Formats: sequence, C-alpha cells, structure tokens
Amino acid sequence: MTLLDFDSDRLAQFADQVRKDYDELKAKNLKLDLTRGKPSSEQLDFAESLLALPGEGNHTDADGADVRNYGNLKGISDIRTLWAEVIGVDPENLIAGDASSLNIMFDLITWSYMFGNNDSERPWKDLEGDGEKIRWICPVPGYDRHFTITETLGFEMVTVPMLEDGPDVEAIRELVKDPLVKGMWSVPMFGNPTGITYSEEVCRELAAMETAAPDFRIVWDNAYAVHTLTDEFPPIVNVIELAAGAGNPNRFWVMSSTSKITHAGAGVSFFASSKENLDWYLGIAGVRGIGPNKVNQLAHARYFGDAEGVRAVMRKHAGSLAPKFARVIEIMERRLGEYEVARWTEPEGGYFISLDVIDGTASRVVELAKEAGINLTGAGSSFPLKDDPNNRNIRLAPSLPPVEELEVAMDGVATCVLLAAVEKLGA
Repeated sequence: MTLLDFDSDRLAQFADQVRKDYDELKAKNLKLDLTRGKPSSEQLDFAESLLALPGEGNHTDADGADVRNYGNLKGISDIRTLWAEVIGVDPENLIAGDASSLNIMFDLITWSYMFGNNDSERPWKDLEGDGEKIRWICPVPGYDRHFTITETLGFEMVTVPMLEDGPDVEAIRELVKDPLVKGMWSVPMFGNPTGITYSEEVCRELAAMETAAPDFRIVWDNAYAVHTLTDEFPPIVNVIELAAGAGNPNRFWVMSSTSKITHAGAGVSFFASSKENLDWYLGIAGVRGIGPNKVNQLAHARYFGDAEGVRAVMRKHAGSLAPKFARVIEIMERRLGEYEVARWTEPEGGYFISLDVIDGTASRVVELAKEAGINLTGAGSSFPLKDDPNNRNIRLAPSLPPVEELEVAMDGVATCVLLAAVEKLGA
C-alpha cells in the first residue's frame, strides 16, 4: 500500500511519526553538503603524483618542442594522441586546452553570437530583433552550468524531455525546423543529473537530421565518458564520424576534460570537431591567447602514460564512488520505496542521481533539508532558469562526503521527502 492509498486515520498517524523523525533530525545540528559533484579528498589523492610531474629537466614534448615556451594552440601531441584514443576520435580532430571545457563551450557560443561561426551567414546577434531571440534546445533534466551560459546570453531556452535512451528526438526534429534554433546542449554519457547514456540510434538521428539553420551546433559535452561506476567502459560513439557520413560534418562540438579525473581546476580540457570547426575556433583563440599550459599537458601525459592508464585511474575512482551511490540508492529504497512518493535513477556512471518527488514538493524538500542542516542543490536547478514546471526534481551529488556522513544526510533527505509528501496530502 502506497502513501497515496492511506486512509485519513492512518495518514495522520504516519504524519505524526514523520514529524517526530524530523524534529529528531533537526536536533542533530547537522552541517552536511550534497550540492555539487565535487571529487572527494580520496579521489583527489589518486593524482597526488601528478604534482611532481613532468619533473625538473623534463620539458620536451614528443615533437621536440620546449613546453615551457609560447605557442602551439592545438596543444601537445603527447596528450592529444593519448586522449583521442580514450574518446575514440582522430587526433587531428582534437585540440587540448587548459583546465576547463566549460570555458571552451562559453567561447564557442559567445563567438558564434558575436561573429558567427564558420557556417553562419552573419553573427547570431544580428538575427535578433522585434522580440525575436536565438533559441537553444535544452534536454531536461540537464546540466545547470550549461543553461547558465545560454541564459546569460539571453537566448530563449526550449526544453525537451529526456527519455531512457536520450532526448526526445521527434521533439527536437520539430524544433530545428526554425532557423533561429541554433544549437542544443547534451551530456551524452552518464548524463548530468540522470545518468542516462544516449543510444547509438539517438546519436545517428541527431547527426543526420535536417536543420533549418546551416550553422546549427550540438554541444556534445562528454564530461563523464570514462566515469564508470563498474569495471565496464561503454563504447563511445564517434559522432564526428557519424555526422560527416550524414553530410553534416560541422554539427558537433565535442567536449571532454580531466577535471574530475585528476585535479579540478588544474586539469586539461579537450575540444574535438571537424577540421573546419577547429580552424574557425583556433583563428579566434589565437587572438585571445598565445597557447595553453603545455607543461601541465605534458605532466598529464606522463601521469597517464597511455589510454589504458586513464582507464586504470578511472577504476580507482569507481572503487571510491560506487559504494556511495549504492548506499544512497539502498537508503532511498528502504525509506521511500514502499510509499511510492519518489523515483530515482540508478546510474552506472557519472556523478549524480536524479530524484523526483511528488509534484509540487521539491522546493519544500530542499527547504526542510536546509533547516535540518543538509544542503541540497536548489529545486529546479536542472532546468533552464531554474524553473521546473512540476517542482519535482532534485539533483543528488553523493561524491564529496565520506560514506558515514552520506548515510546520515540521505536518511535525513528521506525524512524530508516524506514530510513534504504528508504536508502535500493535507496531513
């Protein structure tokens, strides 16, 4: 029997118990944080040896260049060749940059807005006027930092639902008939926050579909491509190759980085795309700067050694993260499962679990948790403008706290979900 099936007497009795549990929770004076998907100290320690690399006197890349000096916008071949094998692309289609792929995404979109990209007839900003705005497709739930970029530029963000095998392709197909629809966000593997991985069929559809805008771009943020929670590494679809074969060689801007593999803010970012797209990007990037941190790139190449070295590091991460994800799911199943007041994803990779509670109660769950000393990501954060029309989604980030704190936090979150539910039901 679910909570929705309780008669008034049983619901009132249950509500009394939940309120007592919540009072006990508040009395613990907790100070716990589940807001962002940060690596734990244990995970950061995995790359401790990186801090001594490439080492004194070791400053020459595979091509014989001194990495301490200016130049080489594309990044050194040592790390480009290694990472190209990791994500399954041609090294000639890959650029290595500085720490953040988010910075590259911001550049790509703002430069297209200001100048137009290599397939644009004119800058995107020149298409706006009389209430018309550039439109951008946003699968939801999705990555909040993606949405912040297009929100900052004033784009109209159009949502499409995330299905079990990726975003709703038929909905996207209708939207791209509009020439003002210039792009789409995507996290195709172990997505943020759902953990969903796009099927190969969805990838093919996105690569091949006709769009009214010739300069339409899909930001393919493969941030979690190797972030498995098991010993298995799913195959990575080469969408650059698929798009070229479908006659749309410039469609994808593919992103990747080591930010959650080595040290956040001190890693290497990667941008893979067609040669034409890369040439356009480098033409402007060469004005913005003279070259990336090649010393850090060489350090990373030495640290990993090869593609298998990357996978060996990621198995360590899986060993740290998987027990935390399993514990979160166990607690929610034990505390919430029989009442059917919540649903959650059970990802096999990535950094997040997506929790859906009773419609209209997500913001209340977050409020109750905060009052009890548990910080959660704000309700609606996985939607453009932080507007979840159903007020049901909460993103959980299990990575940072130790398991003991995580257990306390998730038991508290479950209590908050139940309290918000009984309040919604009028008990």
